[in-house]
Amino acid sequence: MSESTQSSPERSPFTKPGFIISAALVVALIAAVVVIFFLPKADSTAQPAPASSAAGASSAPSKSADAAGKSFCGLPSSTERALGAAPKSKWELVGKMAAPTDPKTFGPGVTDGDGFRTCFANSPTGALYAAANMIALGSSGTQDELKLADKLLVPGPGRDAAIKAAKARTSTAGSGETAQISGFLVKSCSPAEADVDLAIKLPNGALAHSVLSLRWVAGDWRVKAADDGQVFNGVAQLSDLSGFILWSGV
Repeated sequence: MSESTQSSPERSPFTKPGFIISAALVVALIAAVVVIFFLPKADSTAQPAPASSAAGASSAPSKSADAAGKSFCGLPSSTERALGAAPKSKWELVGKMAAPTDPKTFGPGVTDGDGFRTCFANSPTGALYAAANMIALGSSGTQDELKLADKLLVPGPGRDAAIKAAKARTSTAGSGETAQISGFLVKSCSPAEADVDLAIKLPNGALAHSVLSLRWVAGDWRVKAADDGQVFNGVAQLSDLSGFILWSGV
């Protein structure tokens, strides 16, 4: 697997405050024509950056992390803590991005009238489904930013910063373009924490990847955010999908 390790002199949109996934990964890359990933490439053999917590001061284990692992909607937990092959998944469009769904086993176990998807299993596959659905929700442009921050982020300074940033905006970022999940690595998974590396194919065919760090809170997976609201770790371009487990809905 190869990727660019040379950073842009511009400030990456991934470092700006605010939770909104569409602005952080999918929509920002599309809207900017992925300029920051088409700068000169320094190392074509670099491996994905190790998953690191973006949660800063809020990264301590949550008191509500449930080692028993049952989700709040009753999905079963698993003793397995690794995922070495792509799950056989049914996919549904959330906006224009395909997201996996298995409401009785892995999630989302709850989908409200606005299409907001929550409740995933405490298992590697459940964490993968949660990460994929979170990105799809954020990229859809149809979800309320405050709801995304409140329901999908671990409580703490990062969520507070994201909520503040969302309130300061007057509209939700959206895009007519389509990005799709193309592969994954579950880099780590315990009953309380998980790091999921997702490879994303952009509308022009370019590939990028980033890690979502998740925590088990009140019977569901939530995203750990840095104190400034940033949710993605190690965003980088990929030249191919070597090293990722291929997995896509379209």
